[in-house]
Amino acid sequence: MSEPAPDGGWAMQIVVHLPRPGSPEGDPPTRKALLEAVATAVGRLVDACYADGADPEWAAAIRHYEDGWIRKVVRRARGIGWRRVQDLPGVGVEHDGAGVRALLPGPADAVPDDVRKLQVGGTEAADDADEATPDGEYDDQPAAITVVTNPAVTMTAGKAAAQAGHAAQLAWHAMPSARRDDWAAAGCPVTVLAPTDSDWATALAGAAVVVRDGGLTEVRPGTTTAIAWW
Repeated sequence: MSEPAPDGGWAMQIVVHLPRPGSPEGDPPTRKALLEAVATAVGRLVDACYADGADPEWAAAIRHYEDGWIRKVVRRARGIGWRRVQDLPGVGVEHDGAGVRALLPGPADAVPDDVRKLQVGGTEAADDADEATPDGEYDDQPAAITVVTNPAVTMTAGKAAAQAGHAAQLAWHAMPSARRDDWAAAGCPVTVLAPTDSDWATALAGAAVVVRDGGLTEVRPGTTTAIAWW
């Protein structure tokens, strides 16, 4: 679900900061950090839209969006393109070298010009050398949820980030209210793991949330791409 369907509908645009290696903006993030940042940003945005006293426009937007297909479009930005999206309605996250901005959902055929100009392709990031082992800033937070991507499915970092975002969004709704409150109070931290094939089967059996992709890009419809638990 990293591109909008031809029939329009609504989508959540997610902009990721992917500078060139060695640029003055810094180095690009690892894949793990990027996925964690996207999932956290989505969790915070959903929570902000449903919070007591939420902006009525935000509340209406998330409900309209969730009444349909929760499409997410991941776009890359650097330089002035990244700076221009900072003032758009949404939630920004900086995590372990990854910068992300999840924007308030809206019509897929009426994306703001500063977002529409950003590329959907090229959202790659290097794998961590030890990606399956938790070692990020969220790993010591009891409130963090765990998102696991399917090791048998090949996805670009942008596609995988969209799936992690779906998992975080579904988890927000699936959690008991007290657990959701704890997660939100902690800033919606997410730890993303990439298990072995055998670990995946065990994790899938006990997952609280299962993401099955709509098949618009990269994978077949109905493919299980990510799971989550807490």
